[in-house]
Amino acid sequence: MNNAHKKAVLLLKLGIAFAFLYPAISAFIDPSAWIGYVPVWIDSFVPREIFLPIFSTFEIIVAFGILFYDSALPSVVAGLMLVSIVALNRNEFSVVFRDLSISCMAFALAFLAKK
Repeated sequence: MNNAHKKAVLLLKLGIAFAFLYPAISAFIDPSAWIGYVPVWIDSFVPREIFLPIFSTFEIIVAFGILFYDSALPSVVAGLMLVSIVALNRNEFSVVFRDLSISCMAFALAFLAKK
């Protein structure tokens, strides 16, 4: 892997990890700012107030997986999570549209992952 490739992978990792760490940490600090993005139908399984910190913890795990492992798995999980967020929040597309771009970054990182 040449130097430019390593730098590109590092930038992808940092960008995707930030996109997962910021909302997760922010949701722990100010859950009321994020609870509106949790689909209402989640309440039929678990209260959204309980789901949000669980999901935030999972986001942190995915972010660390992306940062510290050269496996495609965390990147694929991240990409699928982001596509799901957009699909489940179509009424908020003017906010979550960026998740589609970040999901493409995650899938690109998965392709670049060491075998």
